[in-house]
Amino acid sequence: MKFIINNKIFQRFQGLNIGVIVAKNINNRDLPEEIIKKIREEEKKIIKEFDTENLSQNPKIDIWRKTYSIFGAKPKEHKSSVENLYRLILKGTELRHINKLVDIYNFISLKHMLPVGGEDLDKMKGDLILTFANQNETPVLLLGDKEPRSPHEDEVIYKDDVSAVCRRWNWREAERTKLTEDTKNCVLVIEGLQPVTKEEIENATRELRELVERYCGGNIVYDTLNENRTEVST
Repeated sequence: MKFIINNKIFQRFQGLNIGVIVAKNINNRDLPEEIIKKIREEEKKIIKEFDTENLSQNPKIDIWRKTYSIFGAKPKEHKSSVENLYRLILKGTELRHINKLVDIYNFISLKHMLPVGGEDLDKMKGDLILTFANQNETPVLLLGDKEPRSPHEDEVIYKDDVSAVCRRWNWREAERTKLTEDTKNCVLVIEGLQPVTKEEIENATRELRELVERYCGGNIVYDTLNENRTEVST
């Protein structure tokens, strides 16, 4: 199995870097109190430094709003995963414990203000591809939805041989491949568009790897994909 980025993505979104972690034979059970504490500390910083009025003006948030607009998603209705996390916190919501992997990548997302997500490799079929949706994509049930819906043509999606596993780039993940306490093998991604640099993505990816290794164990490899390196084996 491979994680592949369609070259057309780089043609339209120049300067893209994606940190990739593949973790196998991990233990995703139990509650990581230390990570929850770290999340609470980041929540306090966010409340102190941002508000709902100026958040969209931050370059790391603004770039995703502009990117969503490019492929036809309305930023006010469909927010990037990192903006959604920040707005929940600014509205007074504490992020709840989901499972170790999700808690860890939520912490990294908050700390570095970057979209982070992941999929269960054992629930996937074929390669994982970041690409543009075609006009006949299979309907997919997203987290929180009651009915499957097809991605819109030309929106950016992660997909495997079955269907999309995340719509509108990092907006919302599919129910089918979500990370759970039973997850043993996974792929995690950290996404950066300019002004985020390759070095920032590499630093955040290393930190994510260290935390997954510390709290989940297993065998972990990581890499950075960009226009010069568009695929990695999982």
